[in-house]
Amino acid sequence: MSDKPLDGIRVVDLTQIYQGPYATFLMAMSGAEVVKVEPRTGERLRGAGGSRTPMAFAMLNSNKKSVTLDLKHVRGKEVLKGLVKKADVLLENFALGTMDRLGLGWDVLKTVNPDLVYVTGTGYGLSGPDRDLLAMDHTIQAASGIMSVTGDADRPPSRAGGAPCDIMGGVQMYAGALTALLGRARTGKGTRVEISMLDSMYFTLCSELTNYHASGKIPERNSARSPAGACPYSRYKCLDGWIAIISVSELHWQNILKVIGREDLRDNPDYGSPARRKQVEDEVNSMIETWSRGLTRETAYRQMRDSRVPVAPIRDLEEVRTDPHMHERGMLNHMSHPDMGDIVLPGSPIRFSDYDSSTVHFFPEVGADNREVYGTWLGYSEADVDRLAEEQVI
Repeated sequence: MSDKPLDGIRVVDLTQIYQGPYATFLMAMSGAEVVKVEPRTGERLRGAGGSRTPMAFAMLNSNKKSVTLDLKHVRGKEVLKGLVKKADVLLENFALGTMDRLGLGWDVLKTVNPDLVYVTGTGYGLSGPDRDLLAMDHTIQAASGIMSVTGDADRPPSRAGGAPCDIMGGVQMYAGALTALLGRARTGKGTRVEISMLDSMYFTLCSELTNYHASGKIPERNSARSPAGACPYSRYKCLDGWIAIISVSELHWQNILKVIGREDLRDNPDYGSPARRKQVEDEVNSMIETWSRGLTRETAYRQMRDSRVPVAPIRDLEEVRTDPHMHERGMLNHMSHPDMGDIVLPGSPIRFSDYDSSTVHFFPEVGADNREVYGTWLGYSEADVDRLAEEQVI
């Protein structure tokens, strides 16, 4: 018997691509039974399957079950409603209005199961003048202001690496689902939870908005310069790579001076505070990089680290996915998939001291759990499932 925080919670997962699947991945890793409901050909992120399954799909869909279902088919709608009757949570991140057009929106499903927690993730939300706009991580980065503060002033606005808007939206979907479950436990009421990717990104701009409020000026885009209150704060070239350093206390600054051999500046008032150093930031950065350019990245990193300076090597993807620290903690796992070969799959970043931890299991193949789920959730016989397949409902 396992003992995980979400044991006994049943989740109908209609999500796709990155945002929603990350939310349901976190739920699955916390013990929920997550059933991924896919079109008969599979969710579009799967690609061609086999060895061509994208790594993103493998990462985001561990520990789930998969059933196939045609939601445009009359019988398919009935089957979904049957699943909803047995579920605690349903999550979807279709384009706005899709579920309503299918006849499966919140107004319908709440009558099927009044206890249901229905989580919808969209780009711009269910209200407001922009609600019908199409949204992807790239466009939300633009609309949210993230692009405007990424990169350097002499270059065009830049896309931040990764997919921060999708993943932040997924975090909010997960948080919303759990908050609603807690509310239901107290009040007995199901509810719809609405998450907007655009809304989810606003708090990521705390530093830039602080600077804007203080100065009344739009902050200049410059990835090599520090925000107010922290200087130095940049990336520094080494013989074979780069390191990143930030100084948020005077002790950090004093330790930096010691490492780079410039203790002669320890009592110099021109460098006596972050604000003062900010006025001569180019000079400060030049001093540090004069030191770092003569060292390997590893040597520079270790000297700063050993002197208790906030520092990190700027690592590439191979270094990150093979990081001994995350592997030792169980966050990253070397695994061998029959089609994809040797891969690294992440676990959940959320840990609990007094609950069992989930072991990462490979994503399911399309419809791999049709018989189990339709049998245990809905009581369908083998013949019933065969008939659904023959009618191209599943």
